[in-house]
Amino acid sequence: MSKLLSFAFLLILLQFSSGQEYDGVIVTQSDFQALQSIKYEIIDPKGVLKSWNDTGLGACSWWIGIKCVNGQVIAIQLPWKSLGGRISDKIGRLLSLRKISLHDNALSGSVPLSLGFLPNLRGLYLFNNRFSGSIPMSLAQSTSLQAIDLSNNKLTGNINLGNSTGLYRLNLSYNGLSGSIPSSLTQISSLVFLSLHNNNLSGSVPDSWGGNGVYQLKTLTLDHNRLTGEIPSSLSKLNLLESLSLDYNLITGTIPDELGNLSKIQSLNLSNNNVSGEIPSSISKLLNLTSFNVSYNNLSGSVPSVLSKKFNSSSFVGNIQLCGYSSSTPCPSISPSPQIPPSPSVDGLKHDRDHRRRRLSTKDIILIASGAFLLVLLLLCCFLICCLVRRRVLSTKAKNLKKKSTSPVAGLGEKDIPAEVQQGGETGGKLVHFDGPFVFTADDLLCATAEIIGKSSYGTVYKATLEDGNQVAVKRLREKVAKGHKEFESEVSILGRIRHQNILALRSYYIGPKGEKLLVYDYMSNGSLASFLHARGPETIVTWTTRMKIAMGITRGLCFLHKTENIVHGNLTSSNIALDEENTPKIGDVALSRLMTAAANTNVIATAGTMGYRAPELSKIKNASTKTDIYSLGVIMLELLTGKSPAEATDGSDLPQWVASIVKEEWTNEVFDVEIMKEASECGDELLNTLKLALHCVDPSPVARPEAQQVLQQLEQIKPEMAAGSASTAAAAAISGDDEDDDEEGGV
Repeated sequence: MSKLLSFAFLLILLQFSSGQEYDGVIVTQSDFQALQSIKYEIIDPKGVLKSWNDTGLGACSWWIGIKCVNGQVIAIQLPWKSLGGRISDKIGRLLSLRKISLHDNALSGSVPLSLGFLPNLRGLYLFNNRFSGSIPMSLAQSTSLQAIDLSNNKLTGNINLGNSTGLYRLNLSYNGLSGSIPSSLTQISSLVFLSLHNNNLSGSVPDSWGGNGVYQLKTLTLDHNRLTGEIPSSLSKLNLLESLSLDYNLITGTIPDELGNLSKIQSLNLSNNNVSGEIPSSISKLLNLTSFNVSYNNLSGSVPSVLSKKFNSSSFVGNIQLCGYSSSTPCPSISPSPQIPPSPSVDGLKHDRDHRRRRLSTKDIILIASGAFLLVLLLLCCFLICCLVRRRVLSTKAKNLKKKSTSPVAGLGEKDIPAEVQQGGETGGKLVHFDGPFVFTADDLLCATAEIIGKSSYGTVYKATLEDGNQVAVKRLREKVAKGHKEFESEVSILGRIRHQNILALRSYYIGPKGEKLLVYDYMSNGSLASFLHARGPETIVTWTTRMKIAMGITRGLCFLHKTENIVHGNLTSSNIALDEENTPKIGDVALSRLMTAAANTNVIATAGTMGYRAPELSKIKNASTKTDIYSLGVIMLELLTGKSPAEATDGSDLPQWVASIVKEEWTNEVFDVEIMKEASECGDELLNTLKLALHCVDPSPVARPEAQQVLQQLEQIKPEMAAGSASTAAAAAISGDDEDDDEEGGV
């Protein structure tokens, strides 16, 4: 009796000391021992697992990350906890375990073999860790698994999950997996989301889609591998497919006409392959297609007019024999076929032969000579007339330019550029075009009307309106900030090839005879993100959906720079992010540091510090990195959440410090912009999760900050309907029917 009383007293004591209500359920001895083994092999630098005490009492009530039913552990959920070490193979003793969520930590070692033998395991989320080795064969035999996400680890070997017949979602992207794509994956009828991009996969794409196998697939991403062969026509059987990415492979052959049957397709990317032939006209019939890219292939012929009107030239560039997608790539006009004369008779052939042998008479020679003389005289007259007309036009331009220089809107060429360059551009100036929606001359650019729309440490930005009405954004670099001509042109040619929907395209550059340098970009009608957030009228409301769209777009652009182009931005601020008419963000000033002197870059870093975007380590190391870019991204995300400019005074702290101090005290609504708080009843969890992610990005320690791809993955989980393949994400989130088992991965 005394033992029972002391045990009850101990439970009451535990209840009061923890501040939580004890539910009276005690974890089974077997599960308790398994949890002890798991804790023993985990490195816990932040003391997250202190609540995992040695008694096991209350494990089902207040042990952090543990959920139980009837004293048996059904879920381990410890994402974003900076955990290291490895996962003990003893986790296989938790026979009732349904879900493991340990993503975004620093766990290493191999994925435990015993996971595949857990009879009730539905969701396995180990992405954004450091796991190595191969995927356990046991996972392929599991019939309970519905969602597997092992992306962004260091896994190698082959994919051997084709027998997991119950899978809804499979993400193995950003690993080092090799070998071919098993055709067995195409036979999993429940599969909705399949992502294998950014691996070392080879061989051809399986040609066994649809039919009795996969038919619910909505997202298929196989890009950034080494896949060969042709695009399989059986992909057209995936009637629900919304997103298909095959870019950056070694695929050959033609684009199957059958792809026009993918009526629900929204995004189709076949760029950077060796695909040849023409673009099928059937693609024009895809009414839901909002993103299309076949650039940098070997395509030929004319782009269907529907596609050329719907998508800009960046979707088609890099195909030398392709025409009709912009004004600078017109297709040659088709002349009527020459009529073939009737076959001559034998007598006619003899007559022609005799006629050719007849010598020309003196009269014939005089007539021919006279005609030639008249032709030369006519060409000479035309040349003189053209010269006179050109001189008159140039004189008129010079007069117009003189008039413009007295008005508030001046010509780009009127300052620091000699008059002869403004007029003709024939005294040493050099204009180099990359691809673009239209082409102009140096005279057109220098004589354009221009108004200042921004200034930075690198130079001044103008909105330039050409004589034909087209508009471009022109950055005039400050004197002596750029490198010498040879090095400058070498670097700028690299930047001019960067194309992405969230990167502001550098269309051309101009170098004047005295070293003046102009960079020409696409003009964005909605200005910069800074002005969009902080200089708008009270009648303009920026919704949470719009802010999230901007955050995702910026992150996608940064992912592309870091992963694909291996480029560090170095000066990411809301002032150099432009917005188009649909508020799609375009990152500007990409890698301008590569064009500048060391002194100029030092000045830019100092300016970024005063503006509140500079990572703390930059004051010492002076060299930007992907981690300093992530810090700047985090500041921009906080800017979107709070509505505050980073340069705005917040009790003497910078924006990250101010937000962190509020969060440390309590989760308060004071952090968020008043505008989006009106939507808090619908998106409260999204706001909080995005705030956690932003604070993770601005961690003072560079090592603790996530990579751009990890940030994007988290944003897409927070707002899955805005991610590529959003329907599949939602389907994966709705897999589980257990009310007690729901969190950020959807409660599988």
